Amino acid sequence: MHPAAFDPAVLRGLPKAELHQHLDGALRPETAVELAAEAGIALAPDVAQRRMVAPAHCQDQAELLTYFDLPISLLQTAGALQRAAAELVDQLAADRVRYGEIRWAPRLHLEGGLAMPAVIEAVIAGVAEAIGRLEAEAPLISLIVTAMRSHPPGANVELARVAAGFGPPVVGFDLAGPEATYPAPPHAAAFRAAEEGGLALTAHAGEVAGPERIREALALGVRRIAHGVTVADDPDVVSLVRERDVTLDLCPTSNVQAGIVPSLEAHPLAALHRAGVSVTLSTDDRTVSDTTLTDEMARVAQALGLERSELGAIAVNGFRRGFGPQATLARLAAEAESAWGAWAEGIS
Repeated sequence: MHPAAFDPAVLRGLPKAELHQHLDGALRPETAVELAAEAGIALAPDVAQRRMVAPAHCQDQAELLTYFDLPISLLQTAGALQRAAAELVDQLAADRVRYGEIRWAPRLHLEGGLAMPAVIEAVIAGVAEAIGRLEAEAPLISLIVTAMRSHPPGANVELARVAAGFGPPVVGFDLAGPEATYPAPPHAAAFRAAEEGGLALTAHAGEVAGPERIREALALGVRRIAHGVTVADDPDVVSLVRERDVTLDLCPTSNVQAGIVPSLEAHPLAALHRAGVSVTLSTDDRTVSDTTLTDEMARVAQALGLERSELGAIAVNGFRRGFGPQATLARLAAEAESAWGAWAEGIS
């Protein structure tokens, strides 16, 4: 396929949805330097860059997760969280993301004395600030609260109940963290509490070898799996995901960094899409993975030999699988389908 077929300058102008984006993993290194200075910590720009942008290939998921340590340590005040959220919305708008879901783990932001409700309130305030400033250019934003696999199950039940008490824009509940060390089943009660509170369910799985973590996530009753790369390793799991209409929110660059696939060319996104599995495409972490959704789309489509119509279908699916207000998402999906359809036919 000719490289011009996926020109980032053209793709940037098309409406996009991003369903898998972490707040801490998107903190700008420049902002980290300023937040550190406010806390009385000397942080050189090159050091921030080195500690926040992961290499193309890490040893495994556990190593990749170490690149979140610095941003998490700096996001311990309401002001820092609000600023990070507002700046991420700005980044999404610049990338022509018309619908975005931002996720983060509130229990990782309590070291400075904040209570969980205050952590959530700060992120909501940051999103509202950016939307008010951007006006018509602002994307529709929903929030997903993430529980950590390494945290006590009872604490995650409490987190689910607190998150559910907010209502929109908090719309979803997630589970993340080191898969190899911490299985998902102990956190089933947190997922039931989230579900009872009206939150949509997703969970991270499939960043370590084998299908077992995928099966565990499915047992939690999730509608979407964050990553889910190893679904492709087991035909029975492919069938199960397809039959349950569970969506995989894939992040190929991040998956290469985590070592679950050796290269973009080896990523199963295209094969899963062609097998009838619902997939979406996201960055995971704009800073840690040093990418934008536009660049991710261009690189992945080129590496996997996607047809324009296939990339368009995956892009539109992001709107259809969002957890946000369904009437608005349906309208955005229709607009996106028209724009991507015209692009696929070479009209735009």
